[in-house]
Amino acid sequence: MALPVLKTERLYRQIANAIMESIQRGEFAPGAALPPERELAKLLGVSRSSVREALIALEMTGWVDIRTGNGVFVMQPLPQSAAPVAEADFGLEDLLQARLAFEGMLAERAAQHGTAAQRDQLRVLTDRLLRYDANDAAFLDQDKRFHLLISEMSGNEVLRDMMEYLWNKRDSAHFRRLERHFADNAFTGEMNRDHQQIAAAICAGDAAAARAAMEAHLTQVQQRLLG
Repeated sequence: MALPVLKTERLYRQIANAIMESIQRGEFAPGAALPPERELAKLLGVSRSSVREALIALEMTGWVDIRTGNGVFVMQPLPQSAAPVAEADFGLEDLLQARLAFEGMLAERAAQHGTAAQRDQLRVLTDRLLRYDANDAAFLDQDKRFHLLISEMSGNEVLRDMMEYLWNKRDSAHFRRLERHFADNAFTGEMNRDHQQIAAAICAGDAAAARAAMEAHLTQVQQRLLG
């Protein structure tokens, strides 16, 4: 007997499809505003971060228009296709949680194993980041260098490769869309203040402070992007 392959559908996709079906049933008319994220989360019994992921997916497939600061509106006209929302190969919240768990350890090791030359590189790179005041491609390139250098300072090539893998995961259409809406230029200044604290702790050889600073930084990123 042939049995179908069963797949576990990610929560954000379930939410997106539920909202899409409500739109198709006419519960939310084209051009109308959806309830706020917090209200949707309460109605569906899920986290606000999962709702935000779902809304990003719906925008990418043409069902809603996210107007930062004004709300989320049903597209007018609606998409011609009634195909279900496509699934990304990972969840945005999962990615940010993985970075939070992993990079705190890297910062701790960097404070313990980084060389004098690497500490000098980190100081230079951290100062260079202060020149950027927009969350654009140029800033993100230097931000990537910052995080990869810390992984190199861990003294473990496998950990460095794992960091690059995690960073490259963020270069997805879903993540770029999330940043476009919720990472404004003020966010760049906040991140740079965090970078200064992380670098100072690493260069001082304070492993506990380095880990705490990195974890605080990534917690703030998660809260800003996913609410």
